[in-house]
Amino acid sequence: MLFRCALDQGISGAKGRDKRPELDKLLKAANRRDFDIIMAWSVDRLGRSLQHLVGFLDDIHTKGVDLYLHQQNIDTSTPSGKAMFQMAGVFAEFERSMIQERVRAGLERAKEQGKVLGRPKVSSRTESQIRQKRAQGMGILKIAKEVGVGTSVVQRVLKAV
Repeated sequence: MLFRCALDQGISGAKGRDKRPELDKLLKAANRRDFDIIMAWSVDRLGRSLQHLVGFLDDIHTKGVDLYLHQQNIDTSTPSGKAMFQMAGVFAEFERSMIQERVRAGLERAKEQGKVLGRPKVSSRTESQIRQKRAQGMGILKIAKEVGVGTSVVQRVLKAV
């Protein structure tokens, strides 16, 4: 029987099962033994933390389900495949750490160059308009439309009160 999951589009492999609905669906199907093997494109599609990857592998192996990773040509039904999976997990975690380090360094360099980071500030006039319209009982969507800002700006201004 072929079981196909949709993609967790735009969701990082670093997120846990609770934030990845299709991964959760896959693991529930593995628990039911709907299939014998999970085939994925690459190890980093499953997770970026070695701890999560090893936990994932343990979960599926206790159910008698193996894993095949196309990009790395890893088949965990063999001892060497299991070892290679763990090594690939180590490198996926290392790569994620390197990306985080480069991002932090880039943000620090931008700050040193005097660049302003974060969301752009709204004028005090806009903030007072938002508060005034809310005091009149107007809803967030309508305020955002009338003032010409996004709803998240309205929410942020009202939350700061």
